[in-house]
Amino acid sequence: MSERQLDKTYDPKQVEERWYQVWIDRGYFRASVTHPGRPYCIVIPPPNVTGSLHVGHALNNSLQDILIRWRRMQGRNVLWMPGTDHAGIATQNVVERQLLAEGTSREALGRERFLQRVWEWKAKAGDTIIQQLKRLGASCDWDRLRFTMDEGLSKAVREVFVRLYEDGLIYRGERLINWCPRCLTALSDIEVEHEDIRGKMYYIRYPLADDPGTALTVATTRPETMLGDTAVAVHPEDPRYRHLIGKAVRLPLTTRDIPIVGDTILVDLEFGTGAVKITPAHDFNDFEASERHGLPRISLLTARAQMDDIGLQEAQADPSLNLALKSVHQARTIVVEALRERGFLTKVEDHKMAIGKCYRCKTVVEPFLSPQWFVKIKPLAEPAIKVVEDGRIRLIPEAWVNNYLGWMRDIKDWCISRQIWWGHQIPAWYCTSCNREHIVRSGRAVGTTAEGGRLPEITKWNYTLAQGAQPVVAKSVPTRCPDCGGQEFVQDPDVLDTWFSSGLWPFSTLGWPDETPELKTYYPTSTLVTGLDILFFWVARMIMMGLKFTGDVPFRDVYIHALVRDAEGQKMSKSKGNVIDPLHMMERYGTDALRFTLASMASPGRDIKLSEERIEGYRNFANKLWNAARFILMHLDGPREDISAAARSFPDRWILSRLNFAIRSVTQELEHYRFDRAASRLYHFIWHEYCDWYLEMVKPFLQHNDSVDARRTRHTLVETFETVQRLLHPFMPFITEEIWQTLPHEGESLVIQPYPEERPDWDSKDTEHAFGILEQCVTTTRTARALLNYPPGKPVAFFAWGSYEREGQILETLQGLVAHLGRGVVQVLPFDQWPSSNVLRLAAEGLTVGMVVEGDVDLQKALARISRQRAEGAAEVQRLEAKLKNVEFTSNAPPDVVAEHQGRLKVLQRDQAVLLSSEEQLCAIMRRRAP
Repeated sequence: MSERQLDKTYDPKQVEERWYQVWIDRGYFRASVTHPGRPYCIVIPPPNVTGSLHVGHALNNSLQDILIRWRRMQGRNVLWMPGTDHAGIATQNVVERQLLAEGTSREALGRERFLQRVWEWKAKAGDTIIQQLKRLGASCDWDRLRFTMDEGLSKAVREVFVRLYEDGLIYRGERLINWCPRCLTALSDIEVEHEDIRGKMYYIRYPLADDPGTALTVATTRPETMLGDTAVAVHPEDPRYRHLIGKAVRLPLTTRDIPIVGDTILVDLEFGTGAVKITPAHDFNDFEASERHGLPRISLLTARAQMDDIGLQEAQADPSLNLALKSVHQARTIVVEALRERGFLTKVEDHKMAIGKCYRCKTVVEPFLSPQWFVKIKPLAEPAIKVVEDGRIRLIPEAWVNNYLGWMRDIKDWCISRQIWWGHQIPAWYCTSCNREHIVRSGRAVGTTAEGGRLPEITKWNYTLAQGAQPVVAKSVPTRCPDCGGQEFVQDPDVLDTWFSSGLWPFSTLGWPDETPELKTYYPTSTLVTGLDILFFWVARMIMMGLKFTGDVPFRDVYIHALVRDAEGQKMSKSKGNVIDPLHMMERYGTDALRFTLASMASPGRDIKLSEERIEGYRNFANKLWNAARFILMHLDGPREDISAAARSFPDRWILSRLNFAIRSVTQELEHYRFDRAASRLYHFIWHEYCDWYLEMVKPFLQHNDSVDARRTRHTLVETFETVQRLLHPFMPFITEEIWQTLPHEGESLVIQPYPEERPDWDSKDTEHAFGILEQCVTTTRTARALLNYPPGKPVAFFAWGSYEREGQILETLQGLVAHLGRGVVQVLPFDQWPSSNVLRLAAEGLTVGMVVEGDVDLQKALARISRQRAEGAAEVQRLEAKLKNVEFTSNAPPDVVAEHQGRLKVLQRDQAVLLSSEEQLCAIMRRRAP
């Protein structure tokens, strides 16, 4: 008898809370550099400290935890390194909103007090997502929890910045960047969300400077920026315009002439008017063109996206337009009206276009010319390309390799500075004596009032740094200026892009730049599990930084999972009301059900279409496992006898062979990161093979408690079901631990038990072949019972025989099981010994079953039911055949989807043949019964 019995129903909540705390208290998740096993390390993609668990986190961390628990059970020296990211802009916005509600602001507090306030918020609320990851069952080494701004990681950030600067790979320069006019900071590409809108395309005449009667027509969606044009580009092979290259046009609404240049990159011969305006300070492509042609750059906007009077003066714009301090939309209205009145506007068309918005505040992002810090990226990208090309790093699925290589080969310098306060302040200092002209203490002038006075803009700091300031880059504040010997310095007020510190994550979390035992043991890490949306912004940067500062790759495998969408394939959003909250799902259906659902749907290269019904389905799977455990526990009261696998009963030999196949296939699928196939194999084995077939087959063997059959069956039940818990544990850790504890076992927890390995003595091809005959016979019997509408519990009389003598002999050997599973009396006889009438014969692969038609069976209803099923099946066959004949589907669909459709069609076609034969036979019986 087991020590504990299971409750009648499974209550996930109380089981999950209890066991997770036990695992933590006993230190099962702690890693040790002295562990004898081969190291296996994963660093968690650090969630934002402001974050709350969403379904993408749930997928990502469930897959990581499956790998970690699996490798831990295999005896590897496992470390799952947890941590959070300081999330510069997001965290600053959270605290700023709190200050606003209190009637104050960060400017009012000042930088030092504001940062103190952020640290206080982080201490109180910053571990929310960590607690939610624990709720998910994440078996991280929580004693090693890191934060991108803790002292160790800050030390690594300073070290990397200084070394890159000394190697000439970091520089400060004025370039075009993404800028949020509300947050007043540069943004990375991933922090810009693109939205399709219906805008306007404006066609404008640019008269030639020496022939005003002739003009080039350019098209633009942003007429307000035309005042900053510094050239017009045409294609040098365009016969319409190539003779104009080297000439100039008079820029409308200004007094400037700008050149006509030839450019094969910017101009597409087949698109638009063939003439393209170049506005280097307001368009990224134009900025690149200005570098190719040596063009000046005129910035028309302030940091708050208002028209800048200094820029307007430099542009020589018509002062009568009164554009100073106007918003972008106000300026557009004024400029368009002026162009129309003066005859420069030829037409306006509706135009679909994409605009970028700040991912935090949804403000339209502006390309903005600004002094920023940059990483010269190509020298770092070249080695990162090579390690993927030569296989030192594997991207899984492999289809992402070309995307990665294409992006890396065309990579642009990386803007790493942000104009906020929360983050790693750039370790660059400026001598106040040497940089007196470049340190602006009271804010720069950005416009002109109606009275002509200067209007200072409120700045985010008490000083800013103009382009041309000369920094002293060091790990700590300098004591003397190397040029003048001065001792007064100000630190660069900018902070580093959050991706800069997270790019060091695989080695900074292990103690780099110090030579720690953890770094020596666990680096390079083994696997990175991440979403496709940050392949370039995070994964690529970790590869570059890892190679540069450790001389080795940061990880061996990168598994890139798909995005989770709703059941219709739509992106989840609060505005659509289609968000699936993983916390709610865990509360309602249990953590194991959610984890197994996500794993079962993690097919490489395909987005996950998640629905609550799928999660509910796997909750039913958990209940199935629970009920199987309760059945087994009820039959364990008695002695158990261990014998060799070959000497056991037919059901025991079969389940051992199938379990061995499950162990082999699940392990292979996990080795290849096919979580979906591993989950599918587990589901099929546990639900169908173990519960539906094996447990049903052994019931007769357990009827006599003290019999040899009962003792041996009890042993197999314990042996196999305990193995099943270990096999399933990485996917469903809570329910398996609870069940395992009630079974006879060795050890104190399933977490630290060995993962099942193949047993060659368990394989039995002959037994599996015999079971195939048995399964086909029983399934066909059930089909005949259903066609005749016999109740499931009604004993029936039926016949069975194989198409070949061997199959018949197998059925004779298994006659008792056939009768038990078929719920009736079976006669295993050759066909010629069967009655010639009142028997419905169903032929299956390798055998035929005959069901006696007896009693008050309503054959007319049976025929109607069969006809209805045939019609429904025929419609589905027609649909699948048409789909499989569609070249577009077979060429574009994943191979496993095509194979699934082909398999489904084959089954339906077989069913149709059975139904047709049954219909004909029942009609014959009806004719014989007719008076």
